[in-house]
Amino acid sequence: MGTPSVSGVAGTAPAPNKAWTPPPPPRDTLPSTPASFPPDLLSRANTLTLGDVVDLALRNNPETQISWANARAAAAAYGGSKGLYYPTIDAEVGVTRLRSSPTFSNDSVLRPSLTQTNYGPTFSVSWLIADLGGRAGTIESARQALIASNWTHNATIQNVVLQVESAYFNYMANKALVLSERTSVKEAQTSLESTQERQRVGLATVADVLQAKTAYSQASLTLESTEGDLQTTRGALALAMGLPANAPYDIEAVPATAVGPATDSVEALIEQAVKSRPDLAAAQAQYRQAVGNVRAARGNLFPSVQVTGAGGRTYVQTLPSGATNYSLRLGLVIPIFSGFSRQYAVKQARAEADAALGRAASVKQQVQFQVFSSYYALQTAARRVNTADDLLASAQASAEAALGRYRAGVGLFVDLLTAQSALASARAQQVQARWIWQTSLAQLAHDTGVLDTAGGANIPFTPDTTREAPPK
Repeated sequence: MGTPSVSGVAGTAPAPNKAWTPPPPPRDTLPSTPASFPPDLLSRANTLTLGDVVDLALRNNPETQISWANARAAAAAYGGSKGLYYPTIDAEVGVTRLRSSPTFSNDSVLRPSLTQTNYGPTFSVSWLIADLGGRAGTIESARQALIASNWTHNATIQNVVLQVESAYFNYMANKALVLSERTSVKEAQTSLESTQERQRVGLATVADVLQAKTAYSQASLTLESTEGDLQTTRGALALAMGLPANAPYDIEAVPATAVGPATDSVEALIEQAVKSRPDLAAAQAQYRQAVGNVRAARGNLFPSVQVTGAGGRTYVQTLPSGATNYSLRLGLVIPIFSGFSRQYAVKQARAEADAALGRAASVKQQVQFQVFSSYYALQTAARRVNTADDLLASAQASAEAALGRYRAGVGLFVDLLTAQSALASARAQQVQARWIWQTSLAQLAHDTGVLDTAGGANIPFTPDTTREAPPK
């Protein structure tokens, strides 16, 4: 007997060195990626704000859809668990055909077989009147599972917001970096043209011209690489929004904003995170869910009061008008022995509760460390912005001085190239420092649990008003 087929093709490959040929793929039932913007954003697809970007991501990201569906499933499970407080009533309508075998009576008379048809409706009722905590534990477990699912959904939303914000800031940083490097290319081109003119009148050497050409080519190569990175980050942002990588869109120009360190202390932010982080709240709810399972398992060790009943109306050939019958039982169910399975179920539930408590403690420690780490990352990023501003100012002054000396004939051309290279590097570092600060602020807001669904990072900081933010 060969292997069974799969959708009309062989179930396995014909030999170890042969690849399996799959059947034709089924028709795709997955939702297609949105090919265009929603109507409310279509008119301004080329001037999207951060809020628009976050809104698109939350609409289209499958992770939020999954977590929301899980929460709705948990809500249905919780609603279903409360049915334990009510009786279970079932109805049945059936027909029974009965034929008995011939039998002998006591006086050895053969009785013929009997054929009879019974039919009619029946009803059955089962109701748990009271127990010692098992039912309440089951319901509480379902309630905490619902709470945990909702907290998990909130955590998923914040994760998606942080993900799309990081892609947004990366794209904006590359846009600003392209503008910066275009300025450097223009400066290198001006230096090259100036050097060529000075060589023509005998004030520069061939070596100066070659160095100027090298500097210009290097600046152009850096610009081309950054322009390629810009398109890559643009596609990554489109993917984060749930759009095709080649979707026609662009981002609104963002006005320059002041930056600065966080105002609150790291201890205050850690305390805020312990109160606000949805993933920590979900872990705590999962522990309480496990405690509910302990109550439910322990309740199975104790007696319970149950009511059962059945009733119906039976019609037979000999009784065409039918007859009503019923039974009702009130009983005390006392569990005596089940091979110790109930006792082991309690031990299992307690061990799972201990594990859930350990997971909640671990999540709390991770939350505290994440806030601690992102707090100092933001403080460092703020200092880097100030240092990058100072570096750019000094590099600008140095380049102007070197250009003045070279034009006056008292400076070396290599000094001018060095100063211009330092200026280009300072521009790039300033751009990157500011967007790194924006990303660090969003990360700290996420780790503290206050990152909102519009992309707002509700972290107070002290802006440095003594410095003028550069245009973007």
